[in-house]
Amino acid sequence: GKQIFVLGHLEYDRLTLDKEYKRDLAKGLNPQIPVNYYEDDDPKNKPELTWRSTSNCLYSNWLNYYVYQATPYELE
Repeated sequence: GKQIFVLGHLEYDRLTLDKEYKRDLAKGLNPQIPVNYYEDDDPKNKPELTWRSTSNCLYSNWLNYYVYQATPYELE
């Protein structure tokens, strides 16, 4: 069978990683700024939402193949 490995969190909305980053800063953990997440890599800027279309495409294709095409019509 085929295997699919997804690295990252395509289900995240625009502010999820921002909240996690700021939470860790508040705890004094000194996390690295997420690369290419904020405009100009500046946490003062609103996060960019560049992964939405990729996320929708991945999940749509996965559902289409594994649910609608690979699942038998008559379940036994």
